Amino acid sequence: MIPVAGFAGRVVAVFGLGKSGLSTVRALQDGGAKVIAWDDTEAKRKEAADAGIVLEDIATRDWSDIAALVLSPGVPLTHPEPHWSAKRAAAAGVEIIGDVELLGRTLKASGAGAKLVAITGTNGKSTTTALIGHMVARCGGDAQVGGNIGKPVFELDPPRANSVYVIEVSSYQIDLAPGFAPNVAILLNITPDHIDRHGTIENYAGVKARVFANQTAEDTAIIGVDDGYSSDICTAVSATRLQKVVPVSIGKTIGRGIYVLDGLLYDSTGTQTQKVGDLRPLRTLAGAHNWQNAAAAYAAGRALGFPRDKILASFETFPGLAHRMEIVAEQDGVRYVNDSKATNADAASKALATYHDIYWILGGKSKEGGIETLIEYFPRVRHAYLIGASSDEFAHTLEGKVGYTRAQTLDRAVESAANDAEEAEGDLRVVLLSPACASFDQYPNFEVRGDAFRALVLKHLSDKGRASA
Repeated sequence: MIPVAGFAGRVVAVFGLGKSGLSTVRALQDGGAKVIAWDDTEAKRKEAADAGIVLEDIATRDWSDIAALVLSPGVPLTHPEPHWSAKRAAAAGVEIIGDVELLGRTLKASGAGAKLVAITGTNGKSTTTALIGHMVARCGGDAQVGGNIGKPVFELDPPRANSVYVIEVSSYQIDLAPGFAPNVAILLNITPDHIDRHGTIENYAGVKARVFANQTAEDTAIIGVDDGYSSDICTAVSATRLQKVVPVSIGKTIGRGIYVLDGLLYDSTGTQTQKVGDLRPLRTLAGAHNWQNAAAAYAAGRALGFPRDKILASFETFPGLAHRMEIVAEQDGVRYVNDSKATNADAASKALATYHDIYWILGGKSKEGGIETLIEYFPRVRHAYLIGASSDEFAHTLEGKVGYTRAQTLDRAVESAANDAEEAEGDLRVVLLSPACASFDQYPNFEVRGDAFRALVLKHLSDKGRASA
């Protein structure tokens, strides 16, 4: 636990008592703050009370002695309208901040010399965060990985001289971090998302851009430039000449930055362009979207002072993330891939674009638009196995384009797909769970769905091994 600095003896209100909210309360208390906490949900209040946290209804309380409101990232700050707690804070002239802002202030106040790397973007944040954490550890640093991925930030270890805090930050968290100044800030990409919380795509992009707003000449901004919004942000940040800016591109040569062409990683940040290495053999970083993640991670490693060879060696041992194109097993020319995190068509497109000879398991609770946008990838699919509530809708889209089986349940889909892939010919056949759907019709979340897929695959291979013995 990292105690929060700067609020000893002062009253701090915390609204939103989920996992990160409870952690923030404890960190504030450890730092000497007088915390009053509240949540609109009775169940959350009970959980906090059972944990010994003092509750006080800040809707009716006098705010004259409150120094700050720490708001959960899930609570609306601006759209569709500010939450009542944000309105009360604004009326009282109380600053509204989040846990990431508190972390930045605390690390600066510690004087330990720890580094802070912040990763944001619409897609790829979690993989890039995990990859950088793995890289830091392999290069000899004290990697502390958390934020929007894994541990709440204050449950990480206190800072030491060689600590590198690798923090995934969402647009919600950036919105609550007006003074946030990471040593290395990464923006991977921007596509339409969270419009309900930011009003417009332009507002969303504007919030993402604020991750660079407080950086200085000693800091580095790493920015993907393959979409229009991110490219415009890169241009604007470069024009300020406040920090070092490293553009990242996949598929095109850039004069000064990091880029990947046909899986080969190039570094043109110096006086001469250097071919750094080949990303194509990296099984856990397969596909162009993962090459972007790796290029950004490489840029971060160089900004942190790590040697090129150690950075590339760390990529080779990266285990990948569960449920994100996770390779569960590979046997007799068949690879089993758990991409349960692909809960919409755009996410599923990444895996479909990566592989050929796909035995595709898909379905669940469909999102708007279904899988119509994936038609360009259908030639890569040998057969599809439909599960869940979207079966009729997806069968209609696949009709006449891809052969399909109405498996209905995941266990039947895995068994059918595995048997079909094993009987087929080809150098590499891929049994892919990439549902393009939410899981809620059959599973409580995508993690449980992915865990079920993994267990079914391993059972199938175990049973097959016993049968052939």
